[in-house]
Amino acid sequence: MALRGHPGDRRTATLVRVADPLLIEFPADDAARARRFWEGLLETPLERRGAGEGAGWQSHGAGGGAVAVGVHERGPGPGDRVSLPYFAVDDLPAALERVVALGGEVIHPGERWAVCRDSEGSPFGLGARSSGA
Repeated sequence: MALRGHPGDRRTATLVRVADPLLIEFPADDAARARRFWEGLLETPLERRGAGEGAGWQSHGAGGGAVAVGVHERGPGPGDRVSLPYFAVDDLPAALERVVALGGEVIHPGERWAVCRDSEGSPFGLGARSSGA
């Protein structure tokens, strides 16, 4: 989120959402065990992902702006070793430029999804809002 308005003038400042929570991704050494855990905790099924969603399983159809939860086999990639929150953005290329301008790093760029690090090295993902996560 960004604060827009004149510096020091709190009456005209407005909070503008730049990115919305979209997906939290969990890598797993044992995907079946991880699915049982997350399905039991969330009381919702994690279904096999469809075309364009990547490998693994995730919650679908939660509606109401709910954040999806995904599980995939742990691997060697930048988003395969630790849990990873993803945020939806309207303009992925512009968001990636903003990540860099703010002192972050784009470690896995893509046309619909990207994995980044913040200024402190913490990984996160960005997804184009039309990606249907």
